[in-house]
Amino acid sequence: MTHLASRATALGAVALCLLTAPAHAATAARPDVTGVDTALRTALRQGAPGAIARIDDDGTVRQLAVGVADRHSGRAISNADRFRIGSVTKVFSAVVLLQLADEKKLELDAPVDRYLPGLLPDRRITVRQVLGHRSGLYDYTNDMFAKSVSGFEAVRTKVFTYRQLVDRSLRHARTNAPGAAYAYSNTNFVVAGMLIEKLTGHSVRTEYENRIIKPLKLRDTFYVHPGTAIPGRHTNGYLTPDTAGAPLVDATEQTVSWAQSAGALISSTRDLDTFLSALLRGRLTSAAQLRQMEHMLPVNSTQAYGLGLRRRDLSCGVSVYGHTGAVQGYYTYAFATKDGRRTLTALVNTSNNGAVHTTMLGTLESAFCGKPAKVRRGATVLDRQEDAIPGLARQ
Repeated sequence: MTHLASRATALGAVALCLLTAPAHAATAARPDVTGVDTALRTALRQGAPGAIARIDDDGTVRQLAVGVADRHSGRAISNADRFRIGSVTKVFSAVVLLQLADEKKLELDAPVDRYLPGLLPDRRITVRQVLGHRSGLYDYTNDMFAKSVSGFEAVRTKVFTYRQLVDRSLRHARTNAPGAAYAYSNTNFVVAGMLIEKLTGHSVRTEYENRIIKPLKLRDTFYVHPGTAIPGRHTNGYLTPDTAGAPLVDATEQTVSWAQSAGALISSTRDLDTFLSALLRGRLTSAAQLRQMEHMLPVNSTQAYGLGLRRRDLSCGVSVYGHTGAVQGYYTYAFATKDGRRTLTALVNTSNNGAVHTTMLGTLESAFCGKPAKVRRGATVLDRQEDAIPGLARQ
């Protein structure tokens, strides 16, 4: 079943309570394309082999690309390239579960134990808490990638079951009582994947395809796990090593089995812009479920998190909705205005580079505020809370 609702439904989805949107929300100014380009070029100087961005401003599309997709051949990077989107996958997983809620197959405030009996040690943990990173489940990737390169090489070709990943989390004490605090954890969206497969009887790949990819005609979006290759034209991804000055590691081919429904999708700037616009215009869920997704709880002074969806409050008063994604070799920003009329997807084909990470935050300011970016000092540490790879914060 798909949920491509009518335009009337999309308009109804925009009317949200004050708790869902910041009181200082403003209208986005004309995009500062030069500012986005400057951010991409700065990322190259800081160590990224290549960088791309695509802005869709209510049908007016601007694309930028600098650097290379392949350091060996020197092929230029392009917005036609596919790439690994990391934790932007979480938005897809949340959409599937909200569609299941629309179909009365899932209750957001029901305990996970109702659907996956005995999986979690605390039967009070609800589906809503899992999707909002308020379950208290420890993030198993903290141990897995204590060292960037060695941690990656240890799991690069491995294939994990969901249960094995959850078990890694449960070896540790929980970070907080259910619902007590926000604590970003990939474990939550591994549980989300388990819920999808239990409630539908299908793989997450099938559900992504039937519910999102095919209805939206996303020609560059794939879930290939446990395959290691990116289909078709793509950019290579390069992992920054732990030792300063050491050569970048080509991380393109990997199972991403350590992430799965938390971060294993492949896509493109066009497809992610299309996906976020459709979501925020109400084309993928009912208005009621979109309101649930957009009901935000604070993370810090500039960010809030709903159900698989992050809100960023920019310096000009504009708030944007989406996610970032870090997976070895790739770092993605994918955000849109609340009405879905303007979207930005930006990518650098490197990871574990804190300077590049902070620079890419500036693409949001330029794309949505229309003026030179104002990135606050210390943003890299704050942004750890939305990324898949904990090593990023140590750069």
